[in-house]
Amino acid sequence: MKIIIAGGGTGGHLYPGVAVAEEFLNRSQGQKERIQKSDIVFVGTEHGIESRVIPREGYPIRFLKAEGLVGKSLLKKIRALIAFFFSLSGAYSIVRSVRPDVVIGVGGYASVGMVLTAHFKGIPTIILEQNSVPGFANKFLGKFVDVIALTYQESIAFFPKEKSYLTGNPIRKQILQRDENKAYGLFPLEKEKFTVFVFGGSSGAKSINNAMVEALNYLLDLRQNIQFLHQTGERDYETVKDTYRRLGFSGIVVPFIYRMAEAYSIADMVICRAGATTLSEITAIGKPAILIPFPHAASNHQESNARKLEDMGAARMILDRELRGEVLADAIRSLYGDEKARKEMQKAALAFGRIDAAEKIVDLAMSLIKK
Repeated sequence: MKIIIAGGGTGGHLYPGVAVAEEFLNRSQGQKERIQKSDIVFVGTEHGIESRVIPREGYPIRFLKAEGLVGKSLLKKIRALIAFFFSLSGAYSIVRSVRPDVVIGVGGYASVGMVLTAHFKGIPTIILEQNSVPGFANKFLGKFVDVIALTYQESIAFFPKEKSYLTGNPIRKQILQRDENKAYGLFPLEKEKFTVFVFGGSSGAKSINNAMVEALNYLLDLRQNIQFLHQTGERDYETVKDTYRRLGFSGIVVPFIYRMAEAYSIADMVICRAGATTLSEITAIGKPAILIPFPHAASNHQESNARKLEDMGAARMILDRELRGEVLADAIRSLYGDEKARKEMQKAALAFGRIDAAEKIVDLAMSLIKK
C-alpha cells in the first residue's frame, strides 16, 4: 500500500499528517503486508516546516512549488497562480511515480495541486480540516474530495454534509506517551520549580516574545520558584535569551523545539497561540493554558478556538491587541498561585480532548481503498 500525505507550511497542518502516518504504520503491524515508512510519501514545499521535520521523522518527501493567494498583492497572486499550474505538473509526476492508493491533504497550499491531481486520476482523496472556519485551500478541495475529516462541528456548514465526518484533529502518539526522565535529560531544568512553556507556533510569535520579555520585569519576586522553556523562532532568539539571563531567570530559550512531547511533559503551564493542532495536543494531555490567538488567522478562527476552550473553563485567553507585559505577568502569577484553578482547568481540558482522531481517519482511508 502506498500513501501520499500532502500539505504543511506550518506545524498546525503538518503534525496531524505525521499522526495519521504513525497510525497507518501501527495498523499494519502483524499483518501480512506491513506498511513501511518508505510507503508513506509526504509532499510539501521546500520553504515549509515539512522540509526540516519530515526527514527527521524518517519519511520520504517530495516538493512542489506552491504559494498563498489570500491577502496577497495582485503581483503575488499572479505569481501564486503560475506556481499552482507548475504544481499540477509536479503532482502528476509524483502520482505516476508513487502510484498511491490514497492521497490525504492536511491543509496548506501544497495540498491543493496534489489532492486535485489525485482526484482527477481516480485516486481516493481525503482532506483534514483542523479549524472551525476552513481556509481557502480546503474550501476549494471540499468540492472534489471523497472524504472531509473535521475537527469541529461548526465546520460542517462549509462542506457537503454527505462526505463530512467529525473525527477530531489527529495528534501524535508520542504526545500522549510522555517520559519525564527523558524530558529532563533533553531539557535540563530543575524538577522542583514551576515550569512555564512558552511558544508561538513553529516560527515563533513576536507579540508573545515581546510581552514575555516585558512580563519578566513584573515577576522578579518569583525568580527562585519559576522557570521557563521558551521557543522564540529564529528572529527573536538572541534578544529573548539575553533578557532571561540579564534578569536572572532560570530556563531554556531555543529557536525551535522538535521534541514537543518532552516539552509538554515538564510544563506546569503553557502560553501559546490557539491553532487547532496546538489546542488538540494541550487538551489531550490536560495542560493549563493561557491562549493568545493569532489575530490575522483566516476568519479569526483562532479566537473562536480559544473562546470555546475559555467558555468550558479549559483555558484562559488574552487577545493579542490587549497583550502587554503586565497583563501576561498577572495571568501567569494568578495560575501559578492557584493550584485548584489549574486542576479544574486540566479536568476541563481533558474532557474536551480527543485521542482517537488518527484511528478514525485511517478507518475512513481504508474504507475508501477497499471500495
